[in-house]
Amino acid sequence: MKVITELDLRSDLKNLGDITTYRVPPGTILTPAAKSFLNENKIELVFSDEKTPLREESKDPGKTAADPETPPKKPRYILLGTDIGTDKKPEAYTHLRGNYLVPKTHPRIKLRGKIDSLQAHILLAQVRAKQLRMENIVKDLDEILNFVRKLLRAEVLSEPVEDFGFFGLSHQEIREISHNPKKALGVPHILPNYEMGEMMAYLNLVRTQVRETELAAVEAFLDPTEGPQREDILTALNRLSSAVYVMMCRLEAGKYKGQG
Repeated sequence: MKVITELDLRSDLKNLGDITTYRVPPGTILTPAAKSFLNENKIELVFSDEKTPLREESKDPGKTAADPETPPKKPRYILLGTDIGTDKKPEAYTHLRGNYLVPKTHPRIKLRGKIDSLQAHILLAQVRAKQLRMENIVKDLDEILNFVRKLLRAEVLSEPVEDFGFFGLSHQEIREISHNPKKALGVPHILPNYEMGEMMAYLNLVRTQVRETELAAVEAFLDPTEGPQREDILTALNRLSSAVYVMMCRLEAGKYKGQG
């Protein structure tokens, strides 16, 4: 007993142009998605044990799909990894690059979702900092947010991450301060607790979101055989979490004060 899926149909029909019927042997099972695909494209399903091709003629009786003078129509989208073309984007797929589609569970799509979530948490922290009149925190978080947006662009468009720093410091200086806050800011490494206040909790939440985004990036770009790809993005996210930690240490050191 044969089972035909939507992907089977797309692969079988991609070079046929317009058809009106699709012939399968009796007992063949079509998945719900395959049946839906046929219905959406107004293709009649015919069960027949005749030893005829599974595919019926083109709607244009003057031409057949095998006519060498009729080149196959170029599909609007390509399902990456399958070489299957389609003119309609399946709901479970989304753009990876150009007209290439991948399932929404693809690691790079999951990474983009994490970056989106990170931006949302930064915005929430900015709203609370504004309410607490901590304008310097609002400003520094704005710098973080703008960098995250540039990082997303670099990933989507396959562009390199430009050299960066935060708060007037190079990313190497950020790393050094995060490793030894006592030397730079006069405070030891901190373990956040509720007594440190609401703003500390918000910054710590942003920091953890950066860490989760970094893990998603490793999943997306670490090839088991070729090693890490896009090390610029991995490095940027690592330094970004250090930058947010430096903000936490600055807050603990009293460098951020409410205004007014």
